[in-house]
Amino acid sequence: MDAVLPNRVSVLSVHTSPLEQPGTGDAGGMNVYIVQTAIRMAQRGVEVEIFTRATSSELPPVAELAPGVLVRHVAAGPFEGLGKDDLPSQLCAFTAGVLRAEARHDPGWYDVVHSHYWLSGQVGWLARDRWGVPLVHSAHTLARVKNAALAEGDRPEPMVRVIGEDQVVAEADRLIGNTDIETRQLIELYGADPSRTVTIPPGVDLERFRPGDRVAARVALGIAPDAVVLAFVGRIQPLKAPDVLLRAAAELLRRDPGLRSRLVVLIAGGPSGSGLAEPTALQSLGASLGLGDVLRFLPPQSGDGLVQVYRAADVAAVPSHNESFGLVALEAQACGTPVVAAGVGGLPVAVADERSGLLVPGHGAGEWADALGRVALVPGRRDELGAGAVEHARQFSWDRTTDALLDTYADAGAEFAALQHRLRTGQPAELPDGALAGLIDR
Repeated sequence: MDAVLPNRVSVLSVHTSPLEQPGTGDAGGMNVYIVQTAIRMAQRGVEVEIFTRATSSELPPVAELAPGVLVRHVAAGPFEGLGKDDLPSQLCAFTAGVLRAEARHDPGWYDVVHSHYWLSGQVGWLARDRWGVPLVHSAHTLARVKNAALAEGDRPEPMVRVIGEDQVVAEADRLIGNTDIETRQLIELYGADPSRTVTIPPGVDLERFRPGDRVAARVALGIAPDAVVLAFVGRIQPLKAPDVLLRAAAELLRRDPGLRSRLVVLIAGGPSGSGLAEPTALQSLGASLGLGDVLRFLPPQSGDGLVQVYRAADVAAVPSHNESFGLVALEAQACGTPVVAAGVGGLPVAVADERSGLLVPGHGAGEWADALGRVALVPGRRDELGAGAVEHARQFSWDRTTDALLDTYADAGAEFAALQHRLRTGQPAELPDGALAGLIDR
């Protein structure tokens, strides 16, 4: 029996809007994930409505992201001045806005709720019960995992988040892990039901991110064609560890002072999270390490600008202390740029060690200088890994991710409908093999 695909999906993204520019504030890979999968669902005939908190009085109540994809801005608390840690106090107001939007329609308007991050999961839990539809949840990051691998000086995730994640895990009809590692963490650290937990890797836009002219990209960025370019793309905060790249670059220059005339350390992103407390800390670190003449900062990039950064780089560095996956690594590889990444979280899946890049077991300057030098300073090796990077990235696509999500929605919907039928008819919770299909067919 084929499960039925949903007609309309409610997507919840409380703390960050899909309309925001990734790379600064709270906008990052999750925003890319929501946008890319929502557009592709709409292309398959599934309507998508994304609920996010309004952060400006100038935002329209409803905006069209793409044909078939609406973004609903929900008023919940003051428009500005609220950080992510302040949002639990506004979940009641946000939930009320979500439920009121649905109440304007006939019953059964949405077929499934997909919540992203634990704050959205709290809202999705209540919407699921009110609307009588299944809740699918993507954590994206997990507090217990983050707290076990904190960067120096970073704040641990609060207990309210840990408890909130426990609750969402217990209530969700399906939990989605980006990798088998994250799926295992949900089961082992949060007691998730293995039968309700699935692994769906994120994707990459293979039409946008593809190999191109490296020299032309460098010219566009004002970088010499023969430069050695080490790039970091993402939010500037301790978790993402851009300081590791700077310390490694300083070590490379200590080993070979002659490299200074060619080295460019390119940072594309903006302060985020605990990095907002010291928005110029990375610039200050660069100055103290003597990198002022080789360090280049760019604001968060989108579209062709982001592609140019990847193409211009000899190597992209992803030194995070924790990553549930690491979309930057995939995007860079799709452009033919090898990646040197920390061997944490989902990065060993995003990067094929010794084939599309290198994985570094720690965060020491010496070991990172070794890895970066093995790639960026050995042209033949760089080209070999670049070819492997393109091949590896082609295994991932947003179309595959979207198809897997729709299958998961359909499975969750079929199981949810069967459970509701059993509850209405007073049948036992456990049914013999084959009975579930018979109930759904009714």
